[in-house]
Amino acid sequence: MISAIDRPTGVFPSVCSLDCPDQCGLLVHKVDGRIVKIEGDPAHPVTQGAICNKVRNMAERIYDLKRLQYPLKRVGAKGENRFERITWDEAIDTITSRWKQVIEEEGAEAILPYSFYGNMGRIGTEGMDRRFFHRMGASRLLYTICQAAGTEGYHYTMGSSVGTDPEDTVHAKLFIMWGINTVSTNMHQVVLAEKARKNGAQIVVIDVHKNQTGRWADWFIPILPGTDAALALGIMNILFAEQMADEAFLREYTVGHEELRRHVKQYDPATVSAITGVPAEDIVKLARLYGQTSPSFIRIGNGPQHHDNGGMCIRTISCLPALTGQWLVKGGGAIKGNGSALDHNAAALQRPDLLPKSTRRINMNLLGSALLELEPPVRSLYVYNSNPAVVAPEANKVRRGLERDDLFTVVHDLFLTETALYADIVLPATSSFENTDFYRSYWHHYVQIQEPVIEPYGESKSNVAVFRLLAQAMGYEEQALRDTEEDLIRQALSYPANPNIAGITYETLTEKQFMKADVKPLFPGKLRTPSGKIELYSKTMERKGFPPLPTYTPLCEAEALPFLFIPAPNHNFLNSTFSNNEKHVRMEKSPKLHMNTADASPLGIRTGDSVRVWNGRGECELIASVGEDVLPGVVVSQGLWADAPGSKRLVNALTPDRVADMGGGATFFSGRVQVEKASPVLDS
Repeated sequence: MISAIDRPTGVFPSVCSLDCPDQCGLLVHKVDGRIVKIEGDPAHPVTQGAICNKVRNMAERIYDLKRLQYPLKRVGAKGENRFERITWDEAIDTITSRWKQVIEEEGAEAILPYSFYGNMGRIGTEGMDRRFFHRMGASRLLYTICQAAGTEGYHYTMGSSVGTDPEDTVHAKLFIMWGINTVSTNMHQVVLAEKARKNGAQIVVIDVHKNQTGRWADWFIPILPGTDAALALGIMNILFAEQMADEAFLREYTVGHEELRRHVKQYDPATVSAITGVPAEDIVKLARLYGQTSPSFIRIGNGPQHHDNGGMCIRTISCLPALTGQWLVKGGGAIKGNGSALDHNAAALQRPDLLPKSTRRINMNLLGSALLELEPPVRSLYVYNSNPAVVAPEANKVRRGLERDDLFTVVHDLFLTETALYADIVLPATSSFENTDFYRSYWHHYVQIQEPVIEPYGESKSNVAVFRLLAQAMGYEEQALRDTEEDLIRQALSYPANPNIAGITYETLTEKQFMKADVKPLFPGKLRTPSGKIELYSKTMERKGFPPLPTYTPLCEAEALPFLFIPAPNHNFLNSTFSNNEKHVRMEKSPKLHMNTADASPLGIRTGDSVRVWNGRGECELIASVGEDVLPGVVVSQGLWADAPGSKRLVNALTPDRVADMGGGATFFSGRVQVEKASPVLDS
């Protein structure tokens, strides 16, 4: 069979590689070896041919004239953007020679890999890379920047990352989109909700900002940041008080419901209103709507977990479907994530057995502190699938760490990112359309395969290929570091411990392109909690020093500044991806700061004004958007914008690097700032 890469013209199946729950099936149109169009695959059962602008315009990113084509070495000062071309042989020799020296003088733990899911292909993000750094004995990165706090909180309640099959949500009569800008970050959940809406379903959005999803809702409920757990507890109070709880479900499938019933009496509507900013009558109305509507479904977003109390917040919201018994109703329940339903053989893929000994672990949210303060120090940093100079909290601290003359930094990316400007060696990366990999959604139940559609751009190489080269140059002889992409996929999918994927193999995926895991409803059944039931009261949490029942804890008041600052995602970027691509920047227009009129007026700030936003960590300048889309005392920006000459729009210069209550998670949304008018601009 002739592969797609060998056929210069045609339409070829593919999969979106972005860190997005939808993980769309794609059709890639190619003429004379070049991608000319990307569209959705109408045969994909969930995404059904609909795709977002980010993916639709991906070809412009792939063929962007700024894309890296060959290895570079730095010839100027760090951050100065002076590089010269070198060969791959020189790049690999330079990297491994420096690493051998570091290992000899200070040990392998002085080397730190830093990555995340800029590409969601499993063997490219947690395959050969993990094997290589395990064999080396490097410091290990804790992957905590996105969903760590919420995942741990959800697991205390539900045992693993499992929830409703999103395809079933077309049957729901009530959708609560809680802390998620679904229109921009999970568009096919919107499509499913719209189908249900035509059959009478209502859509409620709870969020700190009336963004595109809030405007789409039937009812938008603004809430003060970090108070979502209190609202969930207030709903529970009313469900119990007005006999709307499903007592049979609680007895059969939960533990701790009687303790919870007593506990939530303190969260009466007046008390919760004072905490959340949600009127007491709206709390009662929402609770009754949720308690009296079936099927009801909650889509739990990433936003609420990015607070000091984020893990407990998600743990608390995840208790709600148990009170109403919605897990037994088709289309009811909740989704925080469905990744555990598609678990693959992570140990076979990552090979932690290659570790020579236990090595130190470094929280990726604390990168700035790790580079500036850690002892023994980090002497070399290898960055791939991420851009920490923009995405990590306390960005100015991160950049001071990257400026260290004694830090040998390598960056493997498609572009000369803000992080790459501080690198000693820069390596050109392939795009997903040039790679072989497999993908599993963390929202729907499908596994998909990507086979190369186009030749590698210039001299670019995949993560798997580069780590094989580095292993060879380091003198590592293990077969695990020589395996092919096909080998890695076979090993990952061979996992009898998860019968859901028993029929999904390398052969069946290459034949069918995508396959649905055989996932059964959660109930009747046994969860992965210690009791096998939904744990409204968690003895595990109690042993770890957490409140065993869902509890509201106020945010940390670390700074005496007037505004809570939420640096939320925008519609046309995905973290820093696309922020350097001209078409996406034009679509997004400008970096804005959303303020309430009651806050802006006393400061003399109007829509279109340039405003300075600052705290003790840094400052940035954004364009004011004044109105009623946020509550007083809250300011919201959208998107991680690329550095530009003369601009100050690095919002993560303002975010704290405190860690959340659980999982070492990030607290991006728990920072405070001051705002003042800067100078007016002509183009708003």
